Amino acid sequence: MIKLRYSKRLFKRSSSSKQQQQAAACGGDNGVGGGAGEIEWEVRPGGMLVQKRDGRGGQEMVTVRVSTGFSWHDVSIAATSTFGELKVMLSMITGLEPREQRLLFRGKERDDTDHLHMVGVRDKDKVLLLEDPALKDMKLRALSGQVVRSRASLLSKCNSDQPAVVLTITTTY
Repeated sequence: MIKLRYSKRLFKRSSSSKQQQQAAACGGDNGVGGGAGEIEWEVRPGGMLVQKRDGRGGQEMVTVRVSTGFSWHDVSIAATSTFGELKVMLSMITGLEPREQRLLFRGKERDDTDHLHMVGVRDKDKVLLLEDPALKDMKLRALSGQVVRSRASLLSKCNSDQPAVVLTITTTY
């Protein structure tokens, strides 16, 4: 954060004695030498240097409703956060790793580097969370491979006079 000093005298239209008395009563400059106030500046994600807004006690928070198809989660996050940061928060809630998640807002998949406020996410907006189909397929294939291996090991351990336990798993895509 960059703070610049300026003279309040530069921004006054007239310097009547009544205004000077009011400023002195409020703890402002006493008419001598023009008191110094501070302007606070901030750098926006796009790289623009702008004057910091008053009335915000820190960052503006938005509540985003994230729908996973069968359930939803309300997540409070800073408006200037990225979709990647939202994925990290969702990984704590859903158990899906950020690389396994796909976030859609207004019908488009958003990159991890896209900022929420830059694409128009506002308070109480809905974001759709999908599991990456390629990674989901890889997980299912690995799981079915483990089941087949465990099934084969069970069958090899069984004697011919003992009944075998058969487990079948079907996967649909």
